[in-house]
Amino acid sequence: MFAWFRRHQLLDDTPRKRIPGVDYSVASQTLKMRIVRKRERDGMKTGNIVLGILFAAATAVSATHAMAANAPKPVNAKKLDALATTALETMKQKAAELKIQGVAVVSYAQGDAIEGWTSKMAVVGHMTDPKASEKGNNLLGIAYAKSAEMASTLQDSGTAKRPPMTGEFGWQGGVILQVKGGYIIVAFSGGKSEDDVQVSKAGLEAMKKGF
Repeated sequence: MFAWFRRHQLLDDTPRKRIPGVDYSVASQTLKMRIVRKRERDGMKTGNIVLGILFAAATAVSATHAMAANAPKPVNAKKLDALATTALETMKQKAAELKIQGVAVVSYAQGDAIEGWTSKMAVVGHMTDPKASEKGNNLLGIAYAKSAEMASTLQDSGTAKRPPMTGEFGWQGGVILQVKGGYIIVAFSGGKSEDDVQVSKAGLEAMKKGF
């Protein structure tokens, strides 16, 4: 009845014949109340949607701020240089105990993925060993090859579950450790593999104290 009334009475200005017994004033009021209530409900839905959008935006901003606050701060350059120097001195002492010579390299890569690093090296006795192989060994190159392997595998050199790539030797003697904010990579070349590992571990222990 109300649908008929709205169609024929409100939306059409053409005079219609009234039906006996129908209280048009009550029907009109009831219809108006329904229209008002529908608009109120639509307004509430729109308001809820807007509030939801604002809440989601505020949550996203808060999460971003929290992540930024919890993100590790870059290591101070002077502090990093001091840590590297201490680590290299420790490696020299360990190499002297083991009566070996060679090259020590310590590196720090910031972040969860290694895309750059700061490194420092020290020659411990000699940089090359002409008698170690037919062509001689560039101990600095070998130490950096161990470091490069660890940057790729995130495992101690010579322990990866894959064959060495070109530029790698797959030799032991380097150690890596993930610390808050990045990775410490330490390598030594010049002695036997097990001795190189001991020297590198000594440098790593000294380096990680600063993290």
